[in-house]
Amino acid sequence: MQTVRTPDDRFADLVGYPFAPNYAQVQADETDRGTMRVHYLDEGPADAAPVLLMHGEPTWSYLYRHMIPVLVAAGHRVIAPDLVGFGRSDKPTEQGDHTYARHVGWMSELLFGHLDLRHITFFGQDWGGLIGLRLVAARPDRFTRVVVGNTGLPTGHGKPTEAFLAWQEFSQTTEEFPVGFIINSGCTTDLSSEVVAAYDAPFPDDTFTAGARALPALVPTSLDDPASADNIAAWEVLTAFDRPFLTAFSDGDPITGGGEAPFQAKVAGAQGQPHTTVEGGGHFLQEDRGPRLAQVINDFIAATP
Repeated sequence: MQTVRTPDDRFADLVGYPFAPNYAQVQADETDRGTMRVHYLDEGPADAAPVLLMHGEPTWSYLYRHMIPVLVAAGHRVIAPDLVGFGRSDKPTEQGDHTYARHVGWMSELLFGHLDLRHITFFGQDWGGLIGLRLVAARPDRFTRVVVGNTGLPTGHGKPTEAFLAWQEFSQTTEEFPVGFIINSGCTTDLSSEVVAAYDAPFPDDTFTAGARALPALVPTSLDDPASADNIAAWEVLTAFDRPFLTAFSDGDPITGGGEAPFQAKVAGAQGQPHTTVEGGGHFLQEDRGPRLAQVINDFIAATP
C-alpha cells in the first residue's frame, strides 16, 4: 500500500484551529507488514470521560473547531480523529486501498487499541456515523451514550436519494475534486476563503484525494455490497443497544433528511429521548451550528449520567 503524508506546513496558522496534533501508528493492511500514521486531537482533562467526535466525507477534525471549546469548557475530554486519507492522517493513494472494513479497522485500532477509550460519548456525522456506529456495535460496552446527526448506517435496503446518487456520481467522475468548494456547498453559511483553504489544506493535489473520492462509492446501495452483511449485523446490535441514544439532525440537509427516523424507531436507547432538530444547519451542521450542537451534547451528558 502506497501512502502520502501532507506536509506539516500546510497546517500552519489555520484560522480557528489552535489544537496540538497527536499521532499513533495503525496497521496499514491485513498483511501486517507496514503501518500508517493517524492523527487525532485530544483536548480537555485527560482523566475525564471522553467525547468522541468523528468527521465524515470529505472533511477532517477541523470541522469540530467550533464544538471542542464548548465541550471542554463543560469539563469533558474530547477526542477527534482524522480518518485515514483525511486531515493530518496518512493517505493511501489508490482508491482500491480504501474499503469500509479497513476504515472501521483503522479507527478501532486507534480508539480501542492505542487510546483504550471507555465510557465514551459518541457523536458522528456523515461517514463518521457510518464508521463510528460500526464501532459502537462492535464494542457496545465501551460506549455510555450515542448522539448522531446527518448520518446513517445503510444496509443496501431501499433506494438511495437522488441527491446522494448525484453526489456519488460526481465523486467518481469529476476531473478535479475541490474539497473546500464541496464543503462550502454543503453548508447554509458562506465560508470565508480562509476556512475553505483550511479544508483544502490536507489535499495539496489529486494524489492526496483517493480516500475522499473513494468513500461515496463505498456506501452500501444494494444487498450485494461487501459491507451490507456487516451493517445488517451492526443494526442487530444497535437495535438492542439500551444506553441513551439521541438524534440531532439538521433541518437543511437534502442527503440525510429523514435519516433520524430509523434510529428513533429501532434503537432501544432512543426511546423517550429528547431528539433534537438543529435549525439552520446544512449537511455540515458542525460548521453551521457547531456551538449549538455542542450544547446539545453537553445537555444530553448532563441529563444521562
